[in-house]
Amino acid sequence: MGQQETVATSFADTVREGIGAALAEVDADLARRYPGDPGTRQPVHTVYVPGDAFTAGTIRSWGDQALAMLDEHAPDAGALAAVLGISDDLAGPVYDRVRAKLEREPVEDLRIDFEDGYGLRSDAEEDEAAARAAALVAAAYRGGTSRPEAGGGTAAPYMGIRMKCMEAAVRDRGIRTLDVFLTGLMAAGGLPEGLVLTLPKVTYVEQVTAMARLLDAFEKAHALTPGRIGFEIQIETTQSILGADGRATVARMIEAAEGRATSLHYGTFDYSASCGVSAAYQASDHPVADHAKAVMQVAAAGTGVRVSDGSTNVLPVGPTAQVHDAWRLHHGLTRRALARAYYQGWDMHPGHLPTRYAAVYAFYREGLEKAAARLAAYVAKAGGDIADEPATAKALSGYLLRGLDCGAVDSDEVARLTGLTRADLDGLAGRPTKSA
Repeated sequence: MGQQETVATSFADTVREGIGAALAEVDADLARRYPGDPGTRQPVHTVYVPGDAFTAGTIRSWGDQALAMLDEHAPDAGALAAVLGISDDLAGPVYDRVRAKLEREPVEDLRIDFEDGYGLRSDAEEDEAAARAAALVAAAYRGGTSRPEAGGGTAAPYMGIRMKCMEAAVRDRGIRTLDVFLTGLMAAGGLPEGLVLTLPKVTYVEQVTAMARLLDAFEKAHALTPGRIGFEIQIETTQSILGADGRATVARMIEAAEGRATSLHYGTFDYSASCGVSAAYQASDHPVADHAKAVMQVAAAGTGVRVSDGSTNVLPVGPTAQVHDAWRLHHGLTRRALARAYYQGWDMHPGHLPTRYAAVYAFYREGLEKAAARLAAYVAKAGGDIADEPATAKALSGYLLRGLDCGAVDSDEVARLTGLTRADLDGLAGRPTKSA
C-alpha cells in the first residue's frame, strides 16, 4: 500500500489535547449520570397486594381468576376482539398468547404492600406480616417463576415490598418493616435477583438520600456488594415534580439515590389529589398526570431509570356489560401509555390482567413486521422509503426486545424477519449483550 495522503490541518495538537483535558470532567460526569439502558427486562406491570392478604397462592390465584373472567365474559378470540376493538388478524394470536401468559406467568412484578393497601397496624402485627412476606418470597423463588411451588403459588420475575414513607409519623415503622423483610430474606438464603423495593410519597430529596443510607448500612452489615440493593421512587406528590425553588425535584432525586434508583412510579390518585383534581376526574390520562409523567420521562432519560404509569381504580366486576366497559377503559389507557413510551403500569385487580396483556401483545404484534423490515433495511444499508438514523435503529431494536421479553413475539419470528439474533438486537439497542 502507498503512503497515506497527508491532508492540511490548522489546529495544533496542543489545542486538541487542551480541549480534551478541559472536557474530561464533563466526559466522566456524562458517563456517571447517563449510563443508558441497564439491559434488564422491564415488567409490563406491577401488581399490589396488601401485606396481610399475600399468600403462597396469590399469584396463581390471580392467574386463575383472570382466566375465569375470560371464560365468562370473553370465551373466545372473537369475543375479546369485539370488546376491545382488536383487528381480526391479531385477534387469534393475541387471545392465545394472553391465555398462555395467564397460565404460565400471570404476574410479572408483584409488590407486597405495607403502605396504603395495608394501613396502620400494631407493631407486632406488622412485624409478623413483614417476616412472613420475606419467608414467602424466598420460598417462591426457590420454587421458580413458572412452575407451582408449595401452596400452589408461583414467583413473579420481580417481587418485593412497598414500605411506609419517610414522613415523620410513619418513618420508624417503615424502616423497621424494611429491616425485618430484608433480614428475613438473608436468613432464608440471601437476596433474590428479582428483589424490588418501593419508597412511596417522596416529597424531599433528603428522603431519597435517607433510603440510600439505609440500604448502604444493610449491605455493610451483611457484607454485600455496595449498591446491590436498588429501589423505586414513587412520584405521588407535587413536590416530587417541582420543588419550592422551581427546579425539577425528580431529577435531583435520581442523583440523590446514588445509582440505586431503578424506576419512577407515578401514583395516579395521590398525585391528582395533591393537585386538587376532584375524585371523578382523577385518572392516568388527566392533564396533570401527563405533565408529571413527561417531567419524569425527561428526568430519567439516559439514566437507566425506568418510568412506570399508574393505575385505574375502575374494576372489571359485576355483570358482563359492566366488565366490558371497565375492560375497554383499562385497555385504552394501557394502549395510550404504550404509545407515550410508558411501558409499565399498575394493575389493581385480577380482571385487569387480560386487558393488560391484550393491549401489550397487540401493540408489539401489530408493529412487528414493519419494525423488523425497517431494522433489517437499516442494518443492510438497503435504503427504503424511510431514512432511519442510529437513534431510530436503537428504538426499533428496543421495541422488538420489549416484545420478546413479555412474550408478545417469539425469537424465531424476529430472527426470520430481521436476520438478527438477540445479541444483535441488544447491541443495536445499546444494551449489554446477553445470550438469547
